[in-house]
Amino acid sequence: MSTQVHPNEALFDAEKPFPVIPSCEHFAGSEKLMLKALEMQSKFGPVFDITCDCEDGAAAGQEAEHAKMVARVISSDANENNMMGVRIHDFSHPHWRADVDILVPQVGKNVAYITLPKSTQASQIKTMVDYIKQVASDNGIEREIPIHVLIETHGALKEIWEIAKVDWIQVLDFGMMDFVSGHYGAIPASCMRSPGQFDHPLLARAKTELVAAALANGIVPAHNVTLDLKNAEQTKSDANRARNEFGFMRMWSIYPTQVEAIVEALKPDYSEVEDAQGILLAAQQADWGPIQYKGELHDRATYRYFWQLLQRANVSGLTLSEETRQAFFSE
Repeated sequence: MSTQVHPNEALFDAEKPFPVIPSCEHFAGSEKLMLKALEMQSKFGPVFDITCDCEDGAAAGQEAEHAKMVARVISSDANENNMMGVRIHDFSHPHWRADVDILVPQVGKNVAYITLPKSTQASQIKTMVDYIKQVASDNGIEREIPIHVLIETHGALKEIWEIAKVDWIQVLDFGMMDFVSGHYGAIPASCMRSPGQFDHPLLARAKTELVAAALANGIVPAHNVTLDLKNAEQTKSDANRARNEFGFMRMWSIYPTQVEAIVEALKPDYSEVEDAQGILLAAQQADWGPIQYKGELHDRATYRYFWQLLQRANVSGLTLSEETRQAFFSE
C-alpha cells in the first residue's frame, strides 16, 4: 500500500531542492508602472514576478522616498500574490544600506526577492547579504529572503563561482547592457540585440559561464532583456535561444507585451508534462521505487527531472490533471 509520500520528501533527502520560480521577471520603476504590472498579473495569473526598481527608478536625491513608496506598494492589498521583488542600489552607492533599512523591516516577510546590482567582487555581495541578514534578524524576520545577483561587470564574471556560493542566493541575472558597455567599444552596440548577443564570443562566454556557475550551485540563471520592446516575436525568439542554446531558465521583461512571449517560450513542452504526470503518479503508488512507463525504466534519477519539470509547468500556468493537483499541489 502506497504511503503517498510527496516527491519533495521522497527525492531530495536533506538536499536543498532547486528553486522553482516563475520564468519571467517584469521590471517596473515607477508607482504607476508597478500598479499596472500588478493589474496585468491579476489578469494573466501568478506566472511572472514583478521587480520594483530602486536603482534606476529613483531620482537622485529621492532615494529614500522612492524606497518608501516601493515598500508601500509591496505591502498593499494589490500585491495579492506576494510576487514582488525589489532591486536596491549597488555596493558603491551611498544609499544601499538605507534601502535595506527602509525595505526589510516593512516587507521582509513577503518580498519575493532582493536584487543586488553591479557588484565587482564576491566580497561585496557577501557584505550586502550579511547586512540584509542582520537587519532581518533585528526585525524578527526569520525567513531566508531570496537574493538575486546581477552579473554585469568584468569583476563579477571573474568571481562568479565565488558569488554563487554566497548564502541565500536564488538567481544569477545577466546584465548585458552594462556588460557590453564595460568593453569600451570592443563589442559593437549591435551585439546588444540578436543575433549578436548570442553569437559574439565574449557574450556567449559570459552567458555560458553564468549558467554553468548557477546550475552547479542550485541557482536559477536569468537572461537579459530584449531591447526591441514591441516585437513580441523577437522576445519569444530570444527566450527560445536563451533556453535551448544556453540553458537559461528565466528572463527579464521591460514591456508588457514581453511577459506573455517569455512565459510562452520558457514553459515546458506539454508532451513532457503529460509524461511527467503519468510517471510521477505511478512512482508515488510504487513508493518511489523503479517503475516501467511506456516500456521504459524510470527511477529516482528520472523522477527528479520530471518533478522539476512538473513544478515549472505549474508555475507557468499549464493545465494539470486534477489527480496531479491533488497528489502534488494541494495545500
